[in-house]
Amino acid sequence: MLAWMHDKSVTEKLKADFASKTIEDAVSFIRSSWDSKADLHLAVASDTDEYMGTVSLKHIEDTTAEFAITVRAEAMGRGYAWFGIKSILEKAFSELGLDSVYWCVSRENRRAVRFYDKHNFHEALDIPGKVLERYEGMPGLKWYSVLKGDDFTPRDNVAGCKVIHIKTIPTVDAGELSFFEAAQDIPFEIKRIYYISKVPEGMRRGFHAHKALKQMLFCPYGRIQLILEDINGREEIELCDPSIGVLIDKPVWREMLWLKKDSVLCVAASEHYDPADYIRDHDEFRNFIGKTSNE
Repeated sequence: MLAWMHDKSVTEKLKADFASKTIEDAVSFIRSSWDSKADLHLAVASDTDEYMGTVSLKHIEDTTAEFAITVRAEAMGRGYAWFGIKSILEKAFSELGLDSVYWCVSRENRRAVRFYDKHNFHEALDIPGKVLERYEGMPGLKWYSVLKGDDFTPRDNVAGCKVIHIKTIPTVDAGELSFFEAAQDIPFEIKRIYYISKVPEGMRRGFHAHKALKQMLFCPYGRIQLILEDINGREEIELCDPSIGVLIDKPVWREMLWLKKDSVLCVAASEHYDPADYIRDHDEFRNFIGKTSNE
């Protein structure tokens, strides 16, 4: 625990002054957490029982609590943070009977914001006043919340299309490298790559489907709402993380809404451009998928 407290790459965007903590402070924190009714602190450990981080529910009262998590640099990018989040949220709602869990991060903490956005947590605006009071005088915070009954598990498909987790290699304080390989990470050979850029905020594009073309869509920069429709109806997913993509390998109607100016949509396609493969009329699309589903 003391190791990550003294690791600037872990703590530089956090609220507390962890750099001044001593081994005695760490031991005192652990002992005080044993009998606390207002706070719950749990260790995140590996299969070999190696400490990887701490996940917490703080200020537990009136069926609400504030969530927090910190993991060691060695644990980042290895699934420990998500395991800790999923476990303590399940505990919050199923065991403790809470109705809501809140947390915030500095908008300058891009690593944390990217992590929460990638896992489909959305920004919360209706935060209780008693929660906001704890952070009075601290500007630039992004708030998140999970309510009882929310599905906070990562999506694995949208409108019957697989959500792809693109292989990503993080480097502390030096960004991330994401990559995918044809016929390895996506089930087709790539014959064409194109991207859409310089789109104004609020603009919609797309409004078509393909008869046979397979594609993988991802957003290396910005925020784009992807609206997909198959025979079962319409679903949406926000593309806002370079390591998340959507594989479209069947006739699906698609629309794209630019939520942020100059966001970039990249597409890897299985075939060269063929205008005859497009379906640009929505009624024609509904008829097409209706016929193919009956074949």
